[in-house]
Amino acid sequence: MFMPASFDSDDLNSGGLVAKSAPGDNAEPLSITEISALLKRTVEDRFGFVRVRGELSGVKRAASGHLYLALKDEGARLDGVMWKGNVARLNFRPEDGLEVIATGKLTTYPGRSNYQIVIERMEIAGEGALLALLERTKARLEAEGLFDPRRKRRLPYLPRVIGVVTSPTGAVIRDILHRLADRFPSHVILWPVLVQGQGAAEQIAAAVRGFSALAPGGDIPRPDLLIVGRGGGSIEDLWSFNEEIVVRAIAECSIPVISAVGHETDTTLADFAADCRAPTPTAAAEMAVPVREELNAALAELALRQRRAVVRLAALGRERLEVRAQRLPSPDTLIAQKAQGLDDAADRLRRGLSGRAQVAQGQLQRVAGRLSLPLLSARLERARMRLEAARLTPGLITQRITQGRRHLDATTRIMASLNPDAVLARGYVRVTGADGRTLVSQSAAAGQNHLTLHFRDGLLQVVPDGAPEPSPAMPPAAAKPARPKSPPTKPAVQQDDLFG
Repeated sequence: MFMPASFDSDDLNSGGLVAKSAPGDNAEPLSITEISALLKRTVEDRFGFVRVRGELSGVKRAASGHLYLALKDEGARLDGVMWKGNVARLNFRPEDGLEVIATGKLTTYPGRSNYQIVIERMEIAGEGALLALLERTKARLEAEGLFDPRRKRRLPYLPRVIGVVTSPTGAVIRDILHRLADRFPSHVILWPVLVQGQGAAEQIAAAVRGFSALAPGGDIPRPDLLIVGRGGGSIEDLWSFNEEIVVRAIAECSIPVISAVGHETDTTLADFAADCRAPTPTAAAEMAVPVREELNAALAELALRQRRAVVRLAALGRERLEVRAQRLPSPDTLIAQKAQGLDDAADRLRRGLSGRAQVAQGQLQRVAGRLSLPLLSARLERARMRLEAARLTPGLITQRITQGRRHLDATTRIMASLNPDAVLARGYVRVTGADGRTLVSQSAAAGQNHLTLHFRDGLLQVVPDGAPEPSPAMPPAAAKPARPKSPPTKPAVQQDDLFG
């Protein structure tokens, strides 16, 4: 409530039980809402644009997306709020203890009778504060194991496809392509992104995750290696590669990653999360592929060494063969002993044949004395006399021959009638077993491994049902019995045996 110009303190001290208007007072009492609104307009009019520097405290992001915090220094504290639209444009993640410069306007919050700053833009207060934030973020991610050296993978020796995440208009992509063309031309896929400023971190992380999500054998070739890079700059220019979203995307990527951010002295958190750090984008291209000419030279050298090894092995074998051949005795020496033995055996054979001939000649001379002509004539005369005494006439011999022939003819007819193959011409079949015997019953045939069927014009081998598997070598069928021949005529018996 505004005091009138004629307001006296005595009037205030002399208040009664019931409120009364003072003489000359033309202002009615204000409500709390009214006075709060007046204060709000006064503060906003006076402090419609301010920039304050302080340390963040009590940072909390509500479910609505708004950011609530406090800015403090050694002597005071100022509450602050940042609406969701402005929070989305922040280039860093607010944390307790971070020193920032906030730009906005002061206003009051009647609900708690306090004042606060509505922040439209918030920046880190200098490189010192930025480095402090960097160290805190690094320590937190390192504690999670994202920078563990054991997680890092070896780069492929000769990648077929290389993915590059960088700006399409910068010098980085040109340097990488030029260096790859000089060393080993490769298939390069560029994922264009912003490399600094608002939204750069989100685009870089999305590109890394996009490459990692490509399926092998798809329409877009899946890279064997990724290069994430940009040119040099200040820590603020490179801050997108320090963002947690980028670091996590690189650490989770299923493809080996080379970080090539800035120049040799520039270091970002992406370098710690990547599988390999390159001091420059050009160095990243050199690390990605070997020099084709050097590789061809190495292959040629290996091929030459291989040929030399083969030739050297053959030469070494030839030398060893020659040395061993020199140690072998000559062919004449090898056969000399056998030749000597042959000559000795031949000489012994000649002496043996000569001695045997002499022995046989002596035996012949001893027997020849008993083979004189008078002795043979006497024995012949005695035999003739015995023959005459036996009265053996030709008719008697002819009669015996005739009787034998009649007996032989009768036996031949009987054999022909009893021959089992005689009926084969009339359509019959004779069955024999493995031993050649004729089988006359079903039970005898069922016990055989195989049977032989005798037809008029030949034989047929069969296997009865249920019989065991025959041996690989089928025993030969029994030969068809030959037609019996006429018995030979008995030789003339000496007369002593017939009648004696």
